[in-house]
Amino acid sequence: MAHQTSIGTVAREWARLGFTGFGGPQAHVAMLRELCVERESWIEPDEFEHANAACNLLPGPASTQLAIYCALRAGGQWAALIGGLLFIIPGLVMIIALAAISLSSAPADWLRGVGAGAGAAVIGVVLRVGWDLSRSSLAPHEGLRRWRAAIYIAIGAISVIAVGPFVVLALIGCGLVELIIRRAEAPPLSSFAAPAALAVLVAAATTVSTQTQLAWTALKVGALSYGGGFVIVPIMQEDAVRVYGWMTDGQFLNAVALGQITPGPVVQTVAVVGYAAAGLGGALLASFVAFAPSFLFVMAGGGRFLSLRNNTDARAFLDGAGPAAVGAIFGALIPLASGLSFTWQWVIAAAATALLFGAKLGVVPTLLLAAAAGAIAALLGAPLPALG
Repeated sequence: MAHQTSIGTVAREWARLGFTGFGGPQAHVAMLRELCVERESWIEPDEFEHANAACNLLPGPASTQLAIYCALRAGGQWAALIGGLLFIIPGLVMIIALAAISLSSAPADWLRGVGAGAGAAVIGVVLRVGWDLSRSSLAPHEGLRRWRAAIYIAIGAISVIAVGPFVVLALIGCGLVELIIRRAEAPPLSSFAAPAALAVLVAAATTVSTQTQLAWTALKVGALSYGGGFVIVPIMQEDAVRVYGWMTDGQFLNAVALGQITPGPVVQTVAVVGYAAAGLGGALLASFVAFAPSFLFVMAGGGRFLSLRNNTDARAFLDGAGPAAVGAIFGALIPLASGLSFTWQWVIAAAATALLFGAKLGVVPTLLLAAAAGAIAALLGAPLPALG
């Protein structure tokens, strides 16, 4: 790939994106397109659309992978590494700082109220995201394929409730079932099936011990978040709250809220879990393990990256795993709701849901309003969740 600009330019522009990338994946894609296609013409419009589609076929945070790919096209391998890091680091620093404050041994009551209020609003956010993703998952399909997608959504939801930490196997299983069905319907056009191969490797990894519990949790987050960043919510909550006991349900709700109000991908929520588990070192370890697959997929993929969009095996696998992941988001509502301890939090959750669905208010403004309401509730003497 020809280098079209300097590493310094990539560093400057991707750092700017890292500091201003509020609003989730849709905002990130729009910002990258404005920079790389419209303003600087580093990438042709059709190539950008192909790259965006390919990123959505890979596990992991799609907008982060697109940011890495765009940096790769603009300035080469070193630019991809530096640009990807600078896209992630500003939000990561912010979320770790907020984690240190929110998870401190004795935060002020109003600060506890902020976390309890924003955490309550997460219920509405998850409902909104799950609803939007379920519609987009079903829309491209017709007939039996749409019915299968609906079944995969149901399996994903039930698996979170029924099998907890093994939800990742349900996602993999749905992907492989759809792949088998598609291959039976028509011969594959290509033998390259990266997501399916990765799924088999990760499934095998569940049968052996890992170096640390935190690294394994972060690997699942970074390598299995098919269908959007919110897929990590049930995966992380099961490990962080129920399996290893690093956090309470209320603290986890607050962690998800922090991942929404800071710039960058939702996957950065794993840093809060890492901080709860092992302090600053845990936050850095979890972040490294969670984001490493994205760099490997894009930078090591080289010329085969864009061909992923037209790969029938990859699309078939994602057509099974993606809807199951959406279902897992819905299933996460039950364990998430267990983190709401008081009536006033349920009132905020209901109000946030109304704002997101009825008033079409954005996620970040909704969470900030909920945080302010929580602070006011705490100052008025409302009961607050336990510290740990």
